[in-house]
Amino acid sequence: MRRALAATLALALGSAPLGVLLTLRRMSLVGDALAHAVLPGVAVGFLLAGLSLPALSLGGFIAGVVVVLGAAWVSRFTDLKEDASFAAGYLIALAVGVLLISSHGTQLDLLHILFGNILGVDRDGLVLVAGVASVTLLAMAVLYRAFLLESFDPGYLRSMSGAGGLYQVVFLLLVVANLVAAFQVMGTLMAVGLMMLPAVSARLWHAMLPAQLLNAAAQAVVAGYAGLLVSFHADLPSGPVIVMCSGALYAVSLLLAPQGWRGNRRRAAMPPL
Repeated sequence: MRRALAATLALALGSAPLGVLLTLRRMSLVGDALAHAVLPGVAVGFLLAGLSLPALSLGGFIAGVVVVLGAAWVSRFTDLKEDASFAAGYLIALAVGVLLISSHGTQLDLLHILFGNILGVDRDGLVLVAGVASVTLLAMAVLYRAFLLESFDPGYLRSMSGAGGLYQVVFLLLVVANLVAAFQVMGTLMAVGLMMLPAVSARLWHAMLPAQLLNAAAQAVVAGYAGLLVSFHADLPSGPVIVMCSGALYAVSLLLAPQGWRGNRRRAAMPPL
């Protein structure tokens, strides 16, 4: 439980701020697409080395990078938009990964990879998650202004530095790395939960980006801690319960946040000037 809690908190601090930037770029579903896109690489790593953490992580990262570069190439040289190319890539990758694992493994192996086993996180898994979270926070601190410009006005960033595309690739690689780390904890199907739900909730509370980043990280930490406690005492799978706790915070935000239902009702009730 101590390792599971440490891994969950590290994952929350590293992935939730990335989710905020994804929502700003209107790429919320790209996180879900990339979470599924790592599956064929994980499957190949499983076939070659079994449930070996380095093999699964390296395979998942390579698969995610291939999908990112492939989607970028398709959107650049064809009429398809980036979201459509990501959707096509993730569907193909998900199907290939499930087929590979199903044909060469057991149902337990498939369930372990799809839904994770947070209570089975060992020392190596904890080091991986903590390392990815540390690199992510450091990269966001160093490249914060570039990520901000690339999110709001990528054309201006390209005209000023000519490296807008490079920052986009670096950002997506950070997303892939966090999803690979999250799959060790929550599985490929649940990995995106702590990344996107707190980020969407945070946008309902704040208009300023720094406040959204802090709020998203705080909500992810609370959801991870509460989800572990509930799953332990109720004897339920930890990954889905953590995501459900994030969903509960999202529901509260929809009702009470300034940009949610209550805030909109208050603004609608105000008399016009």
